[in-house]
Amino acid sequence: MHSPSLWQALRTPRYLRGRWPWRSAAYLLSGVLVGFATLVSLLLLAVTGGTLAVVVIGLPLLLMFVLAGIPLAALERRRLRLIDPAVLSDPHREPDGTGLAAWVRVRLKEPATWRELGYALLFAFVLWPLEALVVGTVLVVCGGLLVTPVVMATVGGGEEVRVLKIWLAHSYPQAFTAALASALLLPVLAYPLGVVAAGRAALTRHLLSSREAAVDSRIEELGRSRMRLVDAFEAERRRIERDLHDGAQQRLVALSMTLGLARLENPGEPLEGLLAKAHDEAGTALVEIRELIRGIHPQVLTDRGLKDAVEDVADRSTVPVDVRFELPGRLPEPVETAAYFAVSEALANVAKHSGAEGARVRGEITGGELVVEVRDDGAGGADFSGGTGLQGVADRISVLDGQLLVSSPAGGPTVFRVRIPCRPTGTATSAERAVPAGIPAAPAAAPTRTRT
Repeated sequence: MHSPSLWQALRTPRYLRGRWPWRSAAYLLSGVLVGFATLVSLLLLAVTGGTLAVVVIGLPLLLMFVLAGIPLAALERRRLRLIDPAVLSDPHREPDGTGLAAWVRVRLKEPATWRELGYALLFAFVLWPLEALVVGTVLVVCGGLLVTPVVMATVGGGEEVRVLKIWLAHSYPQAFTAALASALLLPVLAYPLGVVAAGRAALTRHLLSSREAAVDSRIEELGRSRMRLVDAFEAERRRIERDLHDGAQQRLVALSMTLGLARLENPGEPLEGLLAKAHDEAGTALVEIRELIRGIHPQVLTDRGLKDAVEDVADRSTVPVDVRFELPGRLPEPVETAAYFAVSEALANVAKHSGAEGARVRGEITGGELVVEVRDDGAGGADFSGGTGLQGVADRISVLDGQLLVSSPAGGPTVFRVRIPCRPTGTATSAERAVPAGIPAAPAAAPTRTRT
């Protein structure tokens, strides 16, 4: 269940009995401490860096001044959770490269960095003094009234004491009345304290939130959800393949063996003819179910990898296929699966529609991508608008942030190229190969079709 925010709590009569007044005070008081530290840090970096700008050592200090808003914004997002349970996402993206230089280069190009620097300046010079004024007023008023009897007994010598520099208390009953007024005034002041804290948090959220970051977060979550769907789909395919392999196929094998043994008993006609026909039908059904199992998810792909699985498809093709893969090791399992079914669909199209006398399949890792190309020597001019095979391949590849390109000019050749971001995983196990190289950023388009 989603936790209520401070604004919601202020509208309920249970506000004073809950934790929100204390959280509001802690939020504002911590803001005073953080704001003072920010002011001192920014002044030191600006003054020292500006003074030493004529020498090399001053430039890093000025760079630190520019980037000072980043750690402050990160702290403010965490501090915001004191009174606002909704998470404020980090708008910064991961650098493309490694090292400090790549990190700084990306940060300086991001609008969020400059927005956070502006927030740091506003916080250091405007916001925390206002917070100090509010918190200080509450502490001085309530604390001054509360300690009136103690001050009268010590400093006032038991005769009189000036309360809050406003009026004189000439007796202990008056002093204790002031202390009682403090106890009654504290709940009253808790409401404006909460309002100020809630307004301050709303301002922080407005200044540090990024619409682009929210959109990127939604796209990233969409990518993760699509990946989870693909994983669930693959797990279901494996379950069906396992059930067929261990269940229906084994029963057909047993049935075929039983029929074969029955034929060996030399029964007379017409029973022998019926047994022979039943035996042949069982053999045909067994071949078909094995092909079905291989089409659902080939075991050779799981056991031996993409290269051997593609070679198996090529051996069963009616068109001669030359296969050449140069891979440094096993690839992430989703990448291998997507590439395998893409090649299977391409070779099926070659056998059915191209009229080619031969085809070749090439695969390699280039620039952090698996590139697989299927090329035939057919007549070309293929029409991919009908059917759903290639669209299914494109959808599967798009989940991995990949790309499918198809070119089939009249006269040929037809070229089918797949590019999928990935990294080799050596001899990793299936569980270790279950995660691809990157999180999908956005849905890819349908396959690009080019005719020349």
